[in-house]
Formats: sequence, C-alpha cells, structure tokens
Amino acid sequence: MTSPRAVLTLTSPEATCALASQLATRLSPGDVLLLSGGIGAGKTHFARCLIHALQDPPEDVPSPTFTLVQVYDTAAGELWHADLYRLSDPDQCEELGLADAFETAICLIEWPDRLEDLAPADALSLSFDAGAAEDSRALTLDWSDPRWDAIVTELTA
Repeated sequence: MTSPRAVLTLTSPEATCALASQLATRLSPGDVLLLSGGIGAGKTHFARCLIHALQDPPEDVPSPTFTLVQVYDTAAGELWHADLYRLSDPDQCEELGLADAFETAICLIEWPDRLEDLAPADALSLSFDAGAAEDSRALTLDWSDPRWDAIVTELTA
C-alpha cells in the first residue's frame, strides 16, 4: 500500500514559517515530525518557526547541531528538537532518550535517517528541497497514520 503524499511549494522563508505556525497549532505530545533535506534546505528554519508558534513569549531557539537535543516547555506540552547529523549509530539515538520522547513529547527530528528502525511508523515526514525560485522550497509530506490526513489536507488547502 502506498503512503499518502502531498507536495507544496513554499515561495519564501515567510511562507515556510507560516506553514510551520499553522502545523504547530495541530500538534500534541506523541507527534513526531521527521525533517529531511540537505544542509541549508530549511529544516532548522521550519523547526524554529514551529517552536516559536508554541511559545509565549517566543524565546531563543538555537540549532541543536552541537547539543544534539534542545527541550522546550510549550503551550502544547514538552517539545524536543533534535539534530542527529553528527550521530553515526542508531544506538546513540536511544541514549539520547528519543524513544521515550516519541511517546511523551512533540518531537522535531532533523536528519531522521540516523534513526534507522527507531523512526516511529506514525510520524509525519517532511522533506525539504531547494525550489525553482531563489528562497523557495519544495516540501514533500509523507505519512501512513490516518491521523495526519485531515491535518495535511488543511495545510494544503
């Protein structure tokens, strides 16, 4: 069976931020977003905008490239933002406590390929690529859990 897929064109960094803010309002603990794409594709910008949308007031949201994980208390519950770029083994992901966080927190995971079999089957995958125009992005969303059907439909309307 083929998983559902949606493809969006994000015409600017502001459009990326608007989509992240719109998605943020629909998230709850246990939701996992897998953010893929090359360096500079917009993963961290998307994550930062999503986190800011859940904070009141918004606080500094550094990239977790070197800390690996940043944890935030938000209006929707605890949120984990992880950047797994520097990891080489899925066991290191378990050591970070991600398996537990997948069940109890909203999780934004950059470089989810490092998770291998630990990636939750019910996650929403967002793949960022450079768009045709400068500062635009092509965003592909893939999912298998029916929970995402209505959410993605709203985002793409």
